[in-house]
Amino acid sequence: MRRVQQRRVVTTGRKWEAIVGYARAVRIGPLIEISGCAPTADDGSTVGDGNVYEQTRQCLRVIGEALAGVGAGFDDVTRTRIYTTVPRRWREIGRAHAEVFGAIKPVTSLVGVRGLLEPKWLVEIEASAYRAND
Repeated sequence: MRRVQQRRVVTTGRKWEAIVGYARAVRIGPLIEISGCAPTADDGSTVGDGNVYEQTRQCLRVIGEALAGVGAGFDDVTRTRIYTTVPRRWREIGRAHAEVFGAIKPVTSLVGVRGLLEPKWLVEIEASAYRAND
C-alpha cells in the first residue's frame, strides 16, 4: 500500500492570495514550491520604492518566511526564478540574491518582463526547494 503524502499549505493573508486563490507555499513530502513573492510588507505596501536591491531583499525575506512555514530554510532551495522590469539593473538584484544564496548556489533564471502586478514592483521571485527526512 502506498503512503499518501501530506499537503502543507502556507498563506500570508496578503490580499492577492484570497483574490486569486493561491498559497504562498505548498509542500508535499520533500517537494516545496514558493509562489511569486513581491516586495511587499505584511500590510501589502511596497517596500523599497524605486530601489531594486531593497525590493529583492524583501522578496527574499518573504521567501524565507514561507520556507519556515513548511519546515524548511534557504539551504533547501534548489531553484529561484527572478522576474524584473529593470533587467539592466541585474547587478543590484544579483547582489541581494548572492547575500542569501552565494554559498547555497541554487539554479536560477533572471527574466526581464514588461510589468508586474503593481507598477511600483521592480522584481518578483519564485522558489523551489527539496527537504528530505522530515
